[in-house]
Amino acid sequence: MLRNACFFVFSSIITLACVLLFNSLGFTPTPPNLFRGSTLEVNVSEVTSRLSKALQFRTISRGSNATAADEAAFDALQALLRDAFPFVHTRLHQERLDCHSRLFRWNGTDSSLRPMLLMSHLDVVPVEEGTESDWTHDAFSGAIADGYVWGRGALDMKSGVLSILEAVEHLLATGFTPRRTVYIAFGHDEELGGKHGGARTAELFESRGEILEFVIDEGGANVHGVFPGVTRPLGLLGIAEKGDATLRLEVELDGGHSSMPPMESAIGILGRAVDRMEKHQMPASISDVFRASLQGVAADGPWIYRLIVGNMWLFERPLLWALQQTPSTNAIVRTTTAVTVFTAGTKDNVLPKRATALVNFRIRPGETVDDVVQHTVRAIGDSRVRVSVKESNDPSHTSSTTSYGYEVIKSTIQELIPDVVVVPYLVTAATDSKFFHSVSDSVYRYMPFTLTAPHDLTRIHGTDERIAVEDYVTMIKFFVELVRNAQLPDVPARGHLHDHEL
Repeated sequence: MLRNACFFVFSSIITLACVLLFNSLGFTPTPPNLFRGSTLEVNVSEVTSRLSKALQFRTISRGSNATAADEAAFDALQALLRDAFPFVHTRLHQERLDCHSRLFRWNGTDSSLRPMLLMSHLDVVPVEEGTESDWTHDAFSGAIADGYVWGRGALDMKSGVLSILEAVEHLLATGFTPRRTVYIAFGHDEELGGKHGGARTAELFESRGEILEFVIDEGGANVHGVFPGVTRPLGLLGIAEKGDATLRLEVELDGGHSSMPPMESAIGILGRAVDRMEKHQMPASISDVFRASLQGVAADGPWIYRLIVGNMWLFERPLLWALQQTPSTNAIVRTTTAVTVFTAGTKDNVLPKRATALVNFRIRPGETVDDVVQHTVRAIGDSRVRVSVKESNDPSHTSSTTSYGYEVIKSTIQELIPDVVVVPYLVTAATDSKFFHSVSDSVYRYMPFTLTAPHDLTRIHGTDERIAVEDYVTMIKFFVELVRNAQLPDVPARGHLHDHEL
């Protein structure tokens, strides 16, 4: 009997090992790119100087709180762009939307080809008060030093605006005429949600019944150090983005003198509610988008990655636990909860009548704003805490990884970035591109600069924002090649992107 039991256990172990091994062999490493680079000659001094000047304008989006100085900064930036890119501003049809957003149209010669849209935004976030002296170079200096251009907007997202304009200006100067109509859209309030810039631009396309072949905006990048053991750069090409919702929590009680406090205060009640929210977050799971990302990483990562990803039936739960231990990966597998503002009290001997908190959620595809509200009410479990929605957007639709737009963007990335592995990606932040799913089923998010985890990730909206000069030059080349490559109805075979006449 014992011998039979031992034989059964041994056989089971061998069988399991064989299954695990077999499943791990199902990944084909991405072949080395047919890297071609770009023959475009870029005057590095001139293009970085123009970016530097743009970064010096404090185009901070404040919405209804905008001052005359804020408006003047946007006007001054527009004047700089007009002077720096005369062909774009004289040869392309231009429309001004709302305050400072712009839409350019470069007419193609073949009306049977649906247009493409290149996007970025003009506005930036402010520098957190009290951190100004932490910057290596002043946040609005546009300093060019140590191989970088420094300043707020260097990564998010004036580099996108300027690189698109540099690319199109170059193409116009060299006599290039597109077959496919090319649109360029720059929003002015993306950092506030884009409701007066990106949203109205999308509404304009809707009102004209115009369908776009593909849209490309910010959101993805080339990254190093996100997955240990993966030595090749990962080109994260965003195919969807999380939604966002800000909930207002409010508790109101009788105030009074601090010498006679009640058993529970408004601050105490709200503090416990916030604590329960942080301890009972929304459930985590591996989405289809992230599963596709993992498969791309596993094909080029260490053998242990292929073992795990090839056998998710066994390893999904422990992998999910591990992903939740790091903020950057936790944000990919769940709707995140972030308490961002807590307001209560005005004097140390007065009990506040009201305590309020703002809690920001980034909602993964498959969940909605209503799901967030219901979960929050259940997690708090206290009717004294009023929950209301301050502002919200549901998650975007998920774009295809087999569409023309995905393939032409992917091919262009591979053409320019040596040894890159392009993988689909869920963007955890919000971009203006979320408004354009009504006019295109191919909306993507990628900019070809390189971020090394974890330090570079904190520069976006943080201290010492900067972009490598080399990366900025690559961005210009990328948009030149993308416009060129997108002129045919079908994506040419890999490695033959330029084997056609334009």
